[in-house]
Amino acid sequence: MGKTNPGNFFEDFTLGQVIEHATPRTVTEGDRAVYGSLYPTRFSIPSSAVFAAEVGLDPHPVEELIGFHIAFGKTVPDISLNAVANLGYAECRFHVPVLPGDTLRTRSEVIGLKQNSNGKSGVVYVRSVATNQRDEVAIEWARWVMVHKRDLDAPAPETVIPELAKVVAETDLVIPPGLDFGGYDFVAAGEPHRFDDYEIGEKIDHVDGVTITDAEHMMATRLWQNTAKVHFNTQARPDGRRLVYGGHIISLARALSFNGLANAQLIAAINAGAHVAPAFAGDTVYAWSEVLDKAETANPTVGALRLRLVATKDRDESMTLRGEDGKYAPGVLLDLDVWALVPR
Repeated sequence: MGKTNPGNFFEDFTLGQVIEHATPRTVTEGDRAVYGSLYPTRFSIPSSAVFAAEVGLDPHPVEELIGFHIAFGKTVPDISLNAVANLGYAECRFHVPVLPGDTLRTRSEVIGLKQNSNGKSGVVYVRSVATNQRDEVAIEWARWVMVHKRDLDAPAPETVIPELAKVVAETDLVIPPGLDFGGYDFVAAGEPHRFDDYEIGEKIDHVDGVTITDAEHMMATRLWQNTAKVHFNTQARPDGRRLVYGGHIISLARALSFNGLANAQLIAAINAGAHVAPAFAGDTVYAWSEVLDKAETANPTVGALRLRLVATKDRDESMTLRGEDGKYAPGVLLDLDVWALVPR
């Protein structure tokens, strides 16, 4: 028994601790194909090598979220194997496109700790960095997760809550080298809308819905080598249900956002994210977006839209995020704040 890994509990984490996560993962064309079978994605850059090359991205990158899920999955055995829930994200930036053949590995640093008042769990804040085989930073992000305590009598650590930016500054967005939307093929992309066609405050109902099955969300989570017990093991939760990985909802919402945001081709950053409510097999997921901000970039052919991407259980035609009491409206599953790159 001494050779197995039970995962870290809250009292096992220390401020400043650095964890080198195991199992580097090589991205393949198979990941692109399986991703497309799991999520109804239709964005032209990851779908078409020819389209990608025409906008300056050659070799052909995979979706940013493939890289994110793989990199995130590396952290689970060490950070969130014994988690109650993943609570949020901040300061996530995509630095270089992830290509088939790239091998990603991830390291994390503990940047904050706070024991909960019930003494049974605590919140662990980490900053994670995924690098490729060229030692280039591919993705970086901060997240905070609620983790069970093993020993309820273990003393609480000093509370340290890190200051995290609410929004990645537009000047800190990384535009992929060579990206050029000057000759962008709007017909091939599927919609005519460009940067100037979107207004701050505008809401977009993405219309389509997808019903989740246990098989697909478990296959997705295994694909990312995410070992969190609650996604697979019906004995890991008192209700005996498999909890859908929050990243699965992110990818579903992103794919559904194609209808109305087909030209939001690349995710440059995730500013914030909250998994508002759990999702389970049988739930039908819909999505809507709100334009929160717009920014020009140093690249004259590329603009950035700051978007609130909301996933809901069942369709909400009113596109209501919060009720009058300030709490999230019933049915909201995900509240994600992202910067996306669009043609100007």
